[in-house]
Amino acid sequence: MELDSKVFIMKKILFLLLITILIGTGCSKKTTEISPEIASNDEALYNMGEKYIKKNPEKGRLYYRQIIDSFPKSFYAQRAKLAIADSYFEKGDEGSMIIAASEYREFTNLFPYSPSAAYAQYQIGMTFYEKTLKPERDQSKTKQALSEFKLVVTKYALSEEANQARKKIQECEDHLTEHSLSIAVFYYNSHAYKAAISRLTEIITKFPGYSRMDKIYFYLADSNFNLKLYDQSTPYFRKVITDYPKSEFAKKSAARMKEIESIQNKTEK
Repeated sequence: MELDSKVFIMKKILFLLLITILIGTGCSKKTTEISPEIASNDEALYNMGEKYIKKNPEKGRLYYRQIIDSFPKSFYAQRAKLAIADSYFEKGDEGSMIIAASEYREFTNLFPYSPSAAYAQYQIGMTFYEKTLKPERDQSKTKQALSEFKLVVTKYALSEEANQARKKIQECEDHLTEHSLSIAVFYYNSHAYKAAISRLTEIITKFPGYSRMDKIYFYLADSNFNLKLYDQSTPYFRKVITDYPKSEFAKKSAARMKEIESIQNKTEK
């Protein structure tokens, strides 16, 4: 009996401890209550969101979302939606960028004719652009960024964001070109000249505006030269010499042209 009494007392103590812990946990959890006065005023809600968004993003977003839910057609609803997206973008980590892209995309769907729609579309591109990897690594983010920036130019051609997007498009294309070029050079150094030619030809077709086309033309010419396809290599060597006379590849191209001339003279004899 004495043992049963002790067990009962121990169970009661454990039960009371559990209740104490649960009550303590419940009391320590902070919640944000919006007063009726603020909740009924879109501008007041926006001001509160602006007040907290930097120091307490979650609390700031709560006020912003209240505007979107209660005043969906309000001018402040648009500003609140962008502020939420911007808050995730500024955080910068992978997960936050994914959420930011989603928020910006929702903005373009909800407010397609807003003056800020071009900005939102541009920012979608930036969420991918900020996470692009070096040319020798996976380029899926670069391709996504390029696609989103092109939408800015297509949909909002006269906007300031379209001008910024055009610059980013060039950067993305250069990045993708450098990725393909690194593979082509690897094939070239491995004496896999046909594979190198295939990659280099693809670059000329897809990215003719690449800033270092002299390099592309030289490797294309020299790959053909090493396959003894002299007639096919000559036009590319000449292009490097005439169009890029100050390039480091101009002298190499001139030297190759002399070799081709010497080979052809010997063949004729």
